[in-house]
Amino acid sequence: MIWLIGNKGMLGYEVEKLLKKKKTSYVASDQEIDITDYSILKKFVKDKKVDWIINCAAYTAVDKAEEEIEKAYRINRDGVGNLARIALDKQAKLIHISTDYVFDGKKDKTCAYTEEDQPNPMGIYGKSKLDGEKEIRNILNEYFIIRTAWLYGVNGHNFVYTMLRLFKERDVVKVVEDQWGSPTCAVDLAEGIFRIIVTGSEKYGVYHLTNEGVINRYQFAKAIYDKSNKFGLINGNKSIEVKSINTEEYPTAAVRPKNTILSKEKIIKEFNLKIRDWDEALEDFLNTLALQTK
Repeated sequence: MIWLIGNKGMLGYEVEKLLKKKKTSYVASDQEIDITDYSILKKFVKDKKVDWIINCAAYTAVDKAEEEIEKAYRINRDGVGNLARIALDKQAKLIHISTDYVFDGKKDKTCAYTEEDQPNPMGIYGKSKLDGEKEIRNILNEYFIIRTAWLYGVNGHNFVYTMLRLFKERDVVKVVEDQWGSPTCAVDLAEGIFRIIVTGSEKYGVYHLTNEGVINRYQFAKAIYDKSNKFGLINGNKSIEVKSINTEEYPTAAVRPKNTILSKEKIIKEFNLKIRDWDEALEDFLNTLALQTK
């Protein structure tokens, strides 16, 4: 049986939909089962036969983490350590979702980060997530750590929703053009997670998984605007300028890495994974939103 943690979040929502679709035996939990309290976790799984644990729970407020340091570490490090200990006790395989923010982004944008590259997070969010990875590696041998980037989905706050809101509120939307990465649809990430489970793989370790293709934030915003206009998600009569700026012109509490392009060669090879291009995934996502609003 699978234990899905964080089923009400953006990724967990899609994973649960997929598990239901595939008629897979699972149990799900969210904030009602506090991962920072080991005794609660132990009680929850006491009488359950758990073969896999999928952890989609995380503290993800990148800027707020600079203030809520203790809370970020409690969830992203200590909570993950608790889950690793539960996995060890239940002899379950753990799939944990991590982030591109474990890297400092100083690599040239023509080069993607591989799983062998040395992490060097710049902010509290990235540091707490990296410490969570370390907890897993220190406790378990049977684990899959999946780093992803620029995640968006129907359930929860994300860059796509922010852009759609700003297109309705403003005439000029400014977006940074010097941050590069690969947008990732939660639907595709969920499919990748499920692929690992159904193969019954023992090729444990760290993997990178995003949609294919590379763009900067400004180009992504432009694509969201063009496609959302096409599907009637914004007022087509309103003229909106999407303007490119540098990171320095948009100061934030947490420093963002400028290049978080992740190499997917390892996961494609090991799991024979077919990954959609970001453009196709975004088109499908916005089309789905448009159909839901009709």
